[in-house]
Amino acid sequence: MTIPDFAKSLCDDAAVFPPGLAPLPDAVAAHARHTAAPYAELVGPLVLAAPALAELAGLLDPGDRLDLSITAPEGPGQLRAVFDAAGALPVRLRALEVAVPAGQAPAEFFAELDRACAAAEDVAVFVEVPRDQRRPEVIAACAATRYQAKFRTGGVKAELYPDEAELAAAIRAVVDARVPFKATAGLHHAIRNTDPATGFEQHGYLNLLLATDAAVDFADESEIAEILAERDARKVAERVGTLDDARVAAARERFLSFGTCSIVEPLTELVDLGLVPAVVLSAEGVAS
Repeated sequence: MTIPDFAKSLCDDAAVFPPGLAPLPDAVAAHARHTAAPYAELVGPLVLAAPALAELAGLLDPGDRLDLSITAPEGPGQLRAVFDAAGALPVRLRALEVAVPAGQAPAEFFAELDRACAAAEDVAVFVEVPRDQRRPEVIAACAATRYQAKFRTGGVKAELYPDEAELAAAIRAVVDARVPFKATAGLHHAIRNTDPATGFEQHGYLNLLLATDAAVDFADESEIAEILAERDARKVAERVGTLDDARVAAARERFLSFGTCSIVEPLTELVDLGLVPAVVLSAEGVAS
């Protein structure tokens, strides 16, 4: 087994987003190489913003079937155009990531989302959970529907990073509600760290995996926050490596994936931590 179960489909390919900002032609070509590489099981769909669909037509061959997750930062009103554009392209629309517009009441948002997605029941729909008083109602609405949650865990400004207490509360809430989630932005490394260039406190994606495992095992918010704050790479890697199959399955049933602007960087970190075999980084296997 080249890619262990805890890492399968863990990394959604968000190459076009900050800080990578890959040009779309480069991102599409690199994604094809990633999905043909020995580490292909690590890689989820290519993540694009809704307007980028208009640029894809000239980049794909009729025989292609590019797996996509499309973000709709302006809310459900963008989805009709997404469905129309995707339907005319050789792509598989695997997921939608839909933001709740500022100031919109959750009931109004979900009614609009239901109407927009009525004919797309085979597409996973992630609702970006707002970091305000609407969060409990949004999570409760997801629990009562087929919708899943998306948490923003960073960005280009320090205030876009939730601290460990806030993120722990969010994880505890979705696990209690049995709502699967993905994370996006700011998860540039496996382990909790301080970015040397910006000084931002960044969450680690392996910390997030272990925090989810702890939440499934009924840990309280303070225990989950402590795991999110752990900076000892050896301790984190050892805990991940000793998770049994049942615990991996339970954690990954809740924490589905995270968006990363690089596939090779998290892969390399997992190899360096001894969690993925180094053979996947052979000269023949790595897509730049």
